[in-house]
Amino acid sequence: MSMTPEQKTAQSRAAAHHSWARTSDRTRRTAAARTAADERFERQVDPHGLMSPQDRAKAAASARRAFYCDIARKSVAARRRRT
Repeated sequence: MSMTPEQKTAQSRAAAHHSWARTSDRTRRTAAARTAADERFERQVDPHGLMSPQDRAKAAASARRAFYCDIARKSVAARRRRT
């Protein structure tokens, strides 16, 4: 029996909550993803590796903040379109 998209979403959401409920160390579970994201921003701002580590870290932090500001702005726009 196939499920509707809404049923699949509800099942997936419940499964995610069950998984997180069994996770004792959330920081360790997400460490690889955080590292990958940090490396992505560093590659974005210094693709050839020419900057000093300190300058690259500062630029990557700014790129990260800009990325999340853009996401927030797009989220607001999407919510406005739905109303």
